[in-house]
Amino acid sequence: METTEFRDYAIAARGVRKTYAASKKASAKEALKGIDLFVPQGSIFGLLGPNGAGKSTFINILAGLVTKTAGDIAVWGFDIDRHGRQVRAALGIVPQEINMDVFFTPKEALEIQAGLYGVPKGQRRTMEILSALGLADKSDAYVRQLSGGMKRRLLVAKAMVHSPPILILDEPTAGVDIELRKQLWDYVLELHAAGVTIVLTTHYLEEAQELCKEIAIIHEGNVVACEPTEKLIASLDRKTLMITPIDEVTAPPDLAPFSSEVTPDGRLAIPYQPSKAQVAAILERVSHAGIGVKDLTTVESDLEDVFLELTYRQDG
Repeated sequence: METTEFRDYAIAARGVRKTYAASKKASAKEALKGIDLFVPQGSIFGLLGPNGAGKSTFINILAGLVTKTAGDIAVWGFDIDRHGRQVRAALGIVPQEINMDVFFTPKEALEIQAGLYGVPKGQRRTMEILSALGLADKSDAYVRQLSGGMKRRLLVAKAMVHSPPILILDEPTAGVDIELRKQLWDYVLELHAAGVTIVLTTHYLEEAQELCKEIAIIHEGNVVACEPTEKLIASLDRKTLMITPIDEVTAPPDLAPFSSEVTPDGRLAIPYQPSKAQVAAILERVSHAGIGVKDLTTVESDLEDVFLELTYRQDG
């Protein structure tokens, strides 16, 4: 890959394939089927997909833990095959699994990690990072004494000791309570404001929708969507008009060509496609059915709807 062609991308992948060889217990598996993926510098980029879609394989290739079968990848302009050291320096990866030496303190863990990356002692930011992640008061406690949420934040801290321009977060808030999750995202947003590119994988789709400006969805080793978040959600072309009737409605009225259903709270739910129908036309049908309107709201599609449409419903 000509890295100068992709200098505006934090990560640029083209035609990436990974096939795991057959074993005695399993046949060969093609985990990535020639994916193209381009992460702009300075973005918060969501990498989503169901379990087994290929997300972790791709991240492990970036981390140097898995060797790709084919294709090209550049990280911060460096080819991963020819400039492995520069690629590792450009990445801070927070793994999904909590794996650390429980007999070190958080302060010691960060100091050791910084040493492994060759960060001079005078340039280390151990206490600054621990404070930002709410771990300053635990800096001298043993890691085994930390809660699961604190251990996850410590993984983020370790990933940032060498000030990488790209931070990859693989399910960072799994098992983290609401308060600690907010603290974690506040720190991540501070990093992003300072210019760090964030790549996020998560099963909390509401987080991805709120945080990510662009989202790629991987399904069965293929990139099935990669667009700005708002455009991706709008592509579903589906909304629901929720009507609170003046008088009780016990059965869905005939509103052809629109379908309808009565919700448990007595409202009338009418799905429609904004590209093909206007709310005025729906309300005209409602009026013809003899239903008075007390109140109405419109429910937009969200990222979960798009995700299900592109993955699980696609399999049905």
